[in-house]
This record gives sequence, structure tokens and C-alpha cells, in this order.
Amino acid sequence: MTRFAVAIALTSMLALSSCANTANGLAKDGRQMGNALDDSTHRVLKAGQN
Repeated sequence: MTRFAVAIALTSMLALSSCANTANGLAKDGRQMGNALDDSTHRVLKAGQN
């Protein structure tokens, strides 16, 4: 029973770690996409002024 509990605990920790990495990656991608969109918008508006 003890080995089974340890195996379940390790599996749970691995799954939670994977979920946290995915959430952090999605947040980072969102920030990068927002910055890229902001930069491109500024470039388009600046080109329109010329």
C-alpha cells in the first residue's frame, strides 16, 4: 500500500507540474502576442502619418 501511495503522489505531482508549466507558457505567449500586436499597430499608424 505504501508503494502505491508514493506512486500516486509522484504521478499527481508530475501532472500538476505539467499543468503549471502549460499555464505559465500560455500566459507568456499571451504577453508576447500583445506586445507584438501593439508594436505592429504603432508601425501601421506611424506609416499612415507619413
